[in-house]
Amino acid sequence: MPISTPIARSKTSALARVLDAIPKGYTRTTQGAVKPAKALALIRKFHELYGIGCTPGQRLVRKAAGKANCLLVIYWPEGAVSVEWLMLATPGTGIEAERLQPVDGTPRAHWLGYELVRRPNERGNASWTWRRPKAEMAEHHALIAELSNQHHQNALAALLQRIAHQPGFNGVRTQGRELFNEAVRRGHKSEELPMLFWLTKPTHGERYLIPS
Repeated sequence: MPISTPIARSKTSALARVLDAIPKGYTRTTQGAVKPAKALALIRKFHELYGIGCTPGQRLVRKAAGKANCLLVIYWPEGAVSVEWLMLATPGTGIEAERLQPVDGTPRAHWLGYELVRRPNERGNASWTWRRPKAEMAEHHALIAELSNQHHQNALAALLQRIAHQPGFNGVRTQGRELFNEAVRRGHKSEELPMLFWLTKPTHGERYLIPS
């Protein structure tokens, strides 16, 4: 199996990979950003240091030796002026040089404009999800109130459409329904609400083969 790591071109793919990794034991994180010209060198460096592109078999060997396993999540959209990265690690040695934070620590982890939380999902089970930060929700509530009071229906409809098209994680969808209910409470017609975006299983991104 080739040594590789995915590069996500969409926020949804990048954020979804984080949620997929946490239940597998990747419960510590660190993050940063680099210029696009330095992104591939960063990937290669993190593989040399922490094995972020290791195969499943290599990860088992590392775990047996007490070493941490690491994943590197890269968000690199077309035309980006900055490449955002987040590295996740399992318990173990070999990554002491990085300042790692637990995913369930305080303050909550934030990445790409979203907050990581653990909450009941739509099946009633507790799971990790992303949601909008409180400050963003307060801004949306204020905008809905202002546009409703001023009867700016076209602007309000455009705002609700943007809300509907944000990544459809459980936490984001729950907040979307809350905002839609607020708009209806203030007079917006429920039949004119847009359809909330529903998340289908995304790929983790385009595979980048790490030179050996």
